[in-house]
Parts: sequence; structure tokens; C-alpha cells
Amino acid sequence: MQGVASAFPPECEVAEVAALVAAGAHFYDVREAEEHALGLPDGARPLPLSTLEGSGAALPVDGAPLVLICARGQRSQRAAALLRGRGVVDVASVRGGFDAWRSAGFPLASGGAAAATPAFDADALARYDRHLRLAQVGAAGQQRLMASRVVLVGAGGLGSPAAFYLAAAGVGTLVLVDDDRVERSNLQRQILHTDAAVGLPKVVSARERLLALNPRLRVDGVQARLAPENVEALLRGADVVIDGSDNFATRYLVDAACRELALPLVYGAVERFTGQVSVFDAGRQRGRAPCYRCLFPEPPGADAAPNCAEAGVLGVLPGLIGMLQATEALKLLLGIGDPLVGRLLTVDALGMRFRELALPADPDCPGCGAHAVFDGYAAIETFCASR
Repeated sequence: MQGVASAFPPECEVAEVAALVAAGAHFYDVREAEEHALGLPDGARPLPLSTLEGSGAALPVDGAPLVLICARGQRSQRAAALLRGRGVVDVASVRGGFDAWRSAGFPLASGGAAAATPAFDADALARYDRHLRLAQVGAAGQQRLMASRVVLVGAGGLGSPAAFYLAAAGVGTLVLVDDDRVERSNLQRQILHTDAAVGLPKVVSARERLLALNPRLRVDGVQARLAPENVEALLRGADVVIDGSDNFATRYLVDAACRELALPLVYGAVERFTGQVSVFDAGRQRGRAPCYRCLFPEPPGADAAPNCAEAGVLGVLPGLIGMLQATEALKLLLGIGDPLVGRLLTVDALGMRFRELALPADPDCPGCGAHAVFDGYAAIETFCASR
């Protein structure tokens, strides 16, 4: 069929591929390697477009036509144009690509990347499809998320959006620590909870909503106040800790435990119309990464930093800060990007301005400095109460 354009149209439907291959055409999948975690169309051989563009990968020299498939049909058209420029006349792009192939229920190769990854059943392939397409995540990254454990301290304004997005992303185990019950005044900003949940423990309400979003999760709800006697036990084993608390005593306890257990801590706080986010990692990077006490060596007075119940807060602001915390947590779990270590991101919602401040490790920090002495968690609670 080589050179007879009318016998081999530039585009074909997924239903026509089998006949073209049976007639002697070669079938190639030009998606990138990480996308193959979604599976390869049965009979297709991988040939990433980046490889084709970069080096002109070796193709069969038997003069047979080529059929190319990508995710939706755009890249395969580009690849076809590239090959025609190299003298390959009979080359067809599959209209609708892999999405159309899968929607039509056509078979995937049994030896493809998906089959080599037992964790990715049909539900997981569909649920995490957009992650699997990202080179920075792909199959390996998604498996890493599914095997990870995140502890969220607080199932309120900050914990709500953070928990929702981590659950949707496929974080395998979420541990929610909160001793409070749902009140109607929470609903203005704490989107994990509904009016029907008023009076329920927040961890019970949160667990129900998160499993409704992603039943593949493990959600451990701990209805307890984080305290000196339980802080290490609650945080131990986490890959990342997210602080969604609303008081300084809890923040100092969480920070100290993360230093002692060498855990990265994603910090967030809101007040009225402003918020801030950072990542503290002094436990793993002593002297190079700051801790919470590098930012606040001592708790400010109650009049200087009132909580939401006293000062109020714009309802959407915890959503914005909590999503930023979830973003930082995912970056840490995946080992990608540039986490907010040594940087404090502040948000002014009224002016919609973001400002980044340098936050280096303080060599004289009472928490992580060269001469810091850890006197135990009870001493931290006493210290905060005295302020």
C-alpha cells in the first residue's frame, strides 16, 4: 500500500485499526513512557514522540504502512506529519487516540505497563488517569502516593481542603487528629462537614466524606486532643505531617515532635483576611532548614494573635491556604518541585497579593539552633501556657 494515498487515509477510526494491522500495517503508540501506565492498545509498540522527534528512531524498512496512536489524536497527527517529511507516505493517525480506544472497550496489551503494576486495577487507572499522564508523577509516583501516610492535625478549616485533595490524589493513609465536634458555625469554612453532621465528632464526619470521595483510602480518625503524652505516638510513621491547628500550644507540640521524629511539617495559619504557609524540616536538615520556632521563638500574646473564633475569618481563606498545604505535601511525597523550605508564603486575600519571605534556619533558635535543649513535651505545654 506504500505510496497509494487513496488506499490509506491520513486518519482512521479505532474500529479500523485491527483491519489495517491485519493487512500488514505497523501499529505504534507515540505517547510518552509514563503514559503507558494506562496500558498499551493491544498490538501497539511504544514509540514516544519525543524519541521520534529527537533521534528519528529506527522504523521497519519493509515499506509497510504505519498506524499511530496517542492520547487523543493530536500528537499522532504531529508524528505522522514528521514521518511524511521523512518520506513515509502511508501513515495514519488514530482519531480520538487512546481515550477513544479505551472508551470503545478495545483490548489493552497484557504485557503493558498497567499489567506489570498490580496496584493499578481498572478503577485506579481511571481514578488517577491525569496523574499517570504527568512525567513528574506517572506510575511510580502514583504508587508512592498510594503507599504514603499523612497525618493531618485538625479536621477544620485548613484540614478540610487539604484532606479532600490528598484523598483525591490517592494518598494511601490519612490520619485525622481532632477532638472537636461539628458545630453549625464551622460550616462556613470547614467543607469536610455538612449540616447533617452537626454534633458528630469531626473525625467521624470527615472519614465519611473522604471515603465517599475515594473508597480506596484508609482513613484513621483519632478523636483526641494532641498532648505531650500522645504527640509522638500520633505522628510516628508519617511521611508528612500537616498542621491545621488553630492554637500555638498545638503548633509548638507538633513542631517539636516533627523535629524529634525527623518528619517534614507543612505549616499553615489564617486570620481574618490573611494567611501563611511554609514547610519546616529541621528534623531532617538540622542547621539548613528552619523549624516553627525560627519563625515564632515564643508565642505572641492572645491579643496579638486571636484565633478564628475570636477574630473571625473569611470563609474561603482556609480553603486557599489548605490547598497550598496539600500542594506542598504532595510535592514532598513525590520528591518533586521546590517545597517551601526556608520560605514563608503570605497571602492577603483582600488585595489578592502573595508575598514570599526568606525564612532561614536561625542558629540561635530555641528549638533547632546549635545550643537548643529539648526538655520534653510537657515543658513546651507549660511554656506556651505561661505566655
